[in-house]
Amino acid sequence: MDLKNYIASIEDFPKEGVLFRDITPLMANGEAFAEATRLFVEFAKKVGAEVIVGPESRGFIFGCPVANELKIGFIPVRKPGKLPRETISYSYDLEYGSNELHMHKDGIKPGQKVLIIDDLLATGGTIEAAVSLVKELGGEVVGCGFLIELLDLNGRDKLTDTEIYTIMQY
Repeated sequence: MDLKNYIASIEDFPKEGVLFRDITPLMANGEAFAEATRLFVEFAKKVGAEVIVGPESRGFIFGCPVANELKIGFIPVRKPGKLPRETISYSYDLEYGSNELHMHKDGIKPGQKVLIIDDLLATGGTIEAAVSLVKELGGEVVGCGFLIELLDLNGRDKLTDTEIYTIMQY
């Protein structure tokens, strides 16, 4: 199944000059969504993941079904003020500002093998933050999986010590 057939390309969104890769057609198609999940599950098994971490919000969409299929936990990484218990945080710069991500302080156990799953690897800022949070808690990042990688933005340069799996590249 060619999953690229389920990705819509939207010109000039969210601003002029940007070609946005819309994943919602893939999510709306049961067979395509199941195939993407299956591919992530295979990668998770390969790297020996003991828990899945997913950045807000699309990391939830792809990470939760993988965790469910493997019968392992899912740990959310969220924006400030979204998690109810004590958190750790990581701030990072974006091309147009800055952002901050949080994870529950007890989310990862020391030595736990963590697979981080998200929809998109672009500049790498979000995934760099997620990796840093996992490592701060003593987790071992055994891999990062993405539905889409935008090659021109060089996001994988921020993940030099991590096995990267992408289902599609543009």
